Amino acid sequence: MSTGDRTVKCVVWDLDGTVWDEVAIEGAERTLPTPRPEVLSAIDVLAGRGILSSVASRTDPSLLPLLKASPELAERFVAPQLGWGDKSEALRRIADELGIGLNTLAFVDDTPYERAEVAALAPEVLVLSPEELAASLDEPPLLPEVLTEDSRARVRRYREDEHRKAAAATFTGAREDFLRDCDMRLAVREARPEDLDRLLELAARTHRLNSTGEVPTAEELRSMLTSPQWFVPVARLSDRFGDYGMIGAALVERRDTVWRVRLLSLSCRVAGRGVALAFLRWLIERSGHASFEVLMRPTSANLELRVLFRQCGMRVVEQPEPDLAVLSSPVGSPPPDAPSWLTVIEGEAS
Repeated sequence: MSTGDRTVKCVVWDLDGTVWDEVAIEGAERTLPTPRPEVLSAIDVLAGRGILSSVASRTDPSLLPLLKASPELAERFVAPQLGWGDKSEALRRIADELGIGLNTLAFVDDTPYERAEVAALAPEVLVLSPEELAASLDEPPLLPEVLTEDSRARVRRYREDEHRKAAAATFTGAREDFLRDCDMRLAVREARPEDLDRLLELAARTHRLNSTGEVPTAEELRSMLTSPQWFVPVARLSDRFGDYGMIGAALVERRDTVWRVRLLSLSCRVAGRGVALAFLRWLIERSGHASFEVLMRPTSANLELRVLFRQCGMRVVEQPEPDLAVLSSPVGSPPPDAPSWLTVIEGEAS
């Protein structure tokens, strides 16, 4: 296995001089300049690959309602940020709102000063000029090696998540009551050969809820799916707002008396919903009387997952490599209960 390379989940565009030629605040009142056709085309190409587009523009924030009302732009941009502050801070807000890491953003701006500011203060971000974006549109990381139905649906699913957030903002009860009202269902089953591409994508594109960052080859995964030594479950989440798609997977090595999780990865879109705990508890219960271990490689992104393991009573029992630990919990020490608002289904969701 090898550690995955950079993954771009969202391209953040400047507006003036990048998305359009003019300076918006200098134009006719209550209208926006005409977007460049090649930019709209690039945004649509990226969306077809599951890569979102957003905006970080140093301009009058009163233009935001116009952007959201534009037939050409409203559905193309998520979490737009318009204001007079630094672009690096706008990028942080976008990453926070989308629940992704700064290292999964690309930033496109025609101004060398703005590109330099982001490169200096948010070095994790991939910084590009419009010309560099156009030249690299059909190359990694803007062209994912694996493209699945789940990735093609990513933009639509972020739109569904906007509806969830809007519903949460107007819900008058406790957060747990809102989560229960969402009617979340986690369907868990063994992986099939047709899941291989999505398994590779989950291993390569997840960071926040990823235990080791290791990415198997297609050949390794294909072998695991047919080997009695390996157990490879996948998880799919849905609620009353829509289908999240296949959001989790694990690679579990079955030894004589030990189940060792070589990789646990879940989409960052399910963070904060109790899904990671429910999936981990299901795995532990499925292991039966076997000792249960998890490989963990700490990174700056996966603190949330490390905290979960600790809450489940798992502690370091072995350190095979300086940056790799084996975690285990005492025999007979069950993990916390899965959240009451989640219904866990073994097999396909109905």
